[in-house]
Amino acid sequence: MKVPNIAVSSLVSMAAVAAALALAGCGEAAKLPPEATIGPRPQLAQPNRTLIPTVNVATAVGWSDAAGPKAADGLRVNALARGLDHPRWVYTLPNGDVLVAESNKPPKPEGSGDGGGPMAKIRNWVMGKVMSRAGAGVPSPNRITLLRDADGDGAAEVRHVFLSNLSSPFGMALVGNELFIANADALVKVPYTEGQTSASATPTVVTPLPAGINHHWTKNVIANPDGTKLYVTVGSNSNIGENGLAAEEGRAAIWEVDVKTGTKRLFASGLRNPNGLAWHPETKALWTVVNERDEIGSDLVPDYLTSVKDGAFYGWPWSYFGNHVDARVTPQKPDLVAKALVPDYALGSHVAPLGLVFSDGRGMPAEFASGAFIGEHGSWNRKPKSGYKVVFVPFIGGNPSGPPVDVLTGFLTADEKAQGRPVGVALDKNGALLVADDVGNVVWRVTRAKPQ
Repeated sequence: MKVPNIAVSSLVSMAAVAAALALAGCGEAAKLPPEATIGPRPQLAQPNRTLIPTVNVATAVGWSDAAGPKAADGLRVNALARGLDHPRWVYTLPNGDVLVAESNKPPKPEGSGDGGGPMAKIRNWVMGKVMSRAGAGVPSPNRITLLRDADGDGAAEVRHVFLSNLSSPFGMALVGNELFIANADALVKVPYTEGQTSASATPTVVTPLPAGINHHWTKNVIANPDGTKLYVTVGSNSNIGENGLAAEEGRAAIWEVDVKTGTKRLFASGLRNPNGLAWHPETKALWTVVNERDEIGSDLVPDYLTSVKDGAFYGWPWSYFGNHVDARVTPQKPDLVAKALVPDYALGSHVAPLGLVFSDGRGMPAEFASGAFIGEHGSWNRKPKSGYKVVFVPFIGGNPSGPPVDVLTGFLTADEKAQGRPVGVALDKNGALLVADDVGNVVWRVTRAKPQ
């Protein structure tokens, strides 16, 4: 039976109206105080699914002149380097040089489409507009830049393109004399000699990684302490599987890769979008930060910080924060929900944690000596906005021991435009905190304030 043109026109109009309303910032506001959604046992609101999802993204404007974020009392912040091109991740080499992955979302493969049904296509279209407003619409530079602070004044005098023509690079890890790079579609490596300012070889593929539509394109990598294994994050290809579960094969997971052979196995799954990875300095446990699902209210679902257990399942897409079932996902999987682990620590709803590094007691005041620094990129699906800052979660005995403490704030203007958005975090050779700011195009350096 042929569908009348008027019906098709009405559907298109409805979709256009829905998209316009969403981009205008419609949707319900948070009812819980922010602190209620933070900690090992957060308060979870009832799901509130609306026809028009809450859209409240900060429009990217960048920093003016020499402006920058505000550091917490006892800290100071300066620019290690300005004028970068969408810096997403930072990695400190043994000699103190800093590698910066300048990167953005890769183009969709030709003919891939958006996947899923009509509502999924509308959502993906809306999200494209949202991300463009948020500053994520620029082409990917596809390179790694090396920064060197030769005179130790906290600002890089030396800047070189270390490696170019990559495929949306993100995480980096040095093992021996090989630098591993997590591209959007593969884990690759190049030889590295201490002190070199540019790579002298073409990258070779260690193992391919799930790519395709790339709803979550960022891939991170970290080596274990003895350098025999690599752990690689792969985010989901959708919010809750709306592009079809076939598109999620090998995704929403952390993979373990053998350094010598490149063979890999699934280490942990059900992690919607894991990004930062770090080894706890005392317990040697692997930790990650995870971006949870959207579109069931400003108070759901808390993004989280958690230790990662071998073989564990963390719920996505069928449940969140343990066994809280997401009724939108069909068919249901009660057997998987029953085995879903509860994350260790909720960071708050929609804060979008990306960067993670544990402190080591150097270069920072005593109150930041034991715990985790986290770069919160900021919300798009919450009223009021959340994230858009760097926080510190204190640890005692290998576990979070208190509420997050603001380290860097002021990324939003008074009228809530984004001057910057923090992403990757790392420690430099002196223990100072480095923060990649992909909207401000800066790498910030945070350290102990100088005595008066």
